[in-house]
Amino acid sequence: MTLREYLRHGLAKWLLAGLALLPFAWLVARIFLDQLGPNPAEHLIRSTGDWTLRFLCVTLAITPLRVLSGWPEWLRFRRSLGLLTFFYAFMHALCYSVLDMGLEWPEIAMDVLKRPFIAVGFAAAVLLSVLAATSFNGAVKAMGASRWRRLHQTVYAIAALALLHFFWMRSGKKNFAEVMVYAAILGALLGWRVWHAARQRRFKPGARP
Repeated sequence: MTLREYLRHGLAKWLLAGLALLPFAWLVARIFLDQLGPNPAEHLIRSTGDWTLRFLCVTLAITPLRVLSGWPEWLRFRRSLGLLTFFYAFMHALCYSVLDMGLEWPEIAMDVLKRPFIAVGFAAAVLLSVLAATSFNGAVKAMGASRWRRLHQTVYAIAALALLHFFWMRSGKKNFAEVMVYAAILGALLGWRVWHAARQRRFKPGARP
């Protein structure tokens, strides 16, 4: 079976979901195996945050893959990857709220107001929740395709907020190596989107040279 045939296969989405949930399953297993190190709460919060960024990058790579390969089959996975990104973001927020803040809602609210990196992370999570809630066909019909598309273009704002959240979190220890990697990936993906949009406008029938 070729890669393109595999992408068309009905089980491909289920296999993707299974593979994508393996990091979460491994984190849960390590809890019971007591392998999370001296600070399990911090490990869980940071690991779920890392996987959120990784899945965000993969989700944003789907459109370039589709255009550059000429295979529309890649689009079958975009919604699933977006929901998986939301799942890891939700687990990240849940670990912070439960393990770090003990579900003390007034304290969580004060933390959001006092610490900028928590505030931008909270903003990214809220926007990502809106995209997850409107990712289904019914939402497209209710909103209209044009309005729905404009709303989901905020994924790049979410990526910028998530990267800023990660940058400020790492600034305390002056450790920016991973931040620069994610910045380069997201910058390349956003740059490609801008270039592609400009190219489409340039070659659109009736456009001025």
